[in-house]
Amino acid sequence: MLTVPNLLTLSRILAVPILVFLLWKPAPYDYAITFVLYCIVGITDYFDGYLARAQGRISRLGQFLDPIADKIMVAAVLVMLMASRKADGDAPIVQDWSVIPALIILLREIMVSGLREYLAPLKILVPVSALAKWKTTFQLVALGALILGGAFPTQHWIHLTGLTSLWAAAALTLTTGWDYLRVGLKYMD
Repeated sequence: MLTVPNLLTLSRILAVPILVFLLWKPAPYDYAITFVLYCIVGITDYFDGYLARAQGRISRLGQFLDPIADKIMVAAVLVMLMASRKADGDAPIVQDWSVIPALIILLREIMVSGLREYLAPLKILVPVSALAKWKTTFQLVALGALILGGAFPTQHWIHLTGLTSLWAAAALTLTTGWDYLRVGLKYMD
């Protein structure tokens, strides 16, 4: 069922290889282009859900693809930011202690995906909580700021905003991950 919301979701998935390519060995202008593309992808994340609800066209395909598209993008960008060098070439954008929140986010995404896969045959839905939406917001702000910081390496406040948001997202990630796990444990033998 290729509705406009589902096409927007698919476009997010198709944008991930482009984001990865742009972050592979970026120059400052590559970070600027990546930031613009990242913002467009983020906007489509909002509009696919909005349009699906507004048009009454929520589909199983959309419910399946939307969280996958988010997880693929977040994981790919996080990994690339841990591997990409700053404009001065010295260190990765996400390094040292800041790798910890990145790993927390990645591990939680894998755990929640596995949990949803386990619970699906049992016909148990794990709905997205309001706190999880805040987690996603902090993640998206963090990644956007870290990408933008690569375009403007002398503006340290941008990078600091990204790292602060990354740590906030990790804190919310632990909380929401525990909430999902607690619900899932009720259905395990």
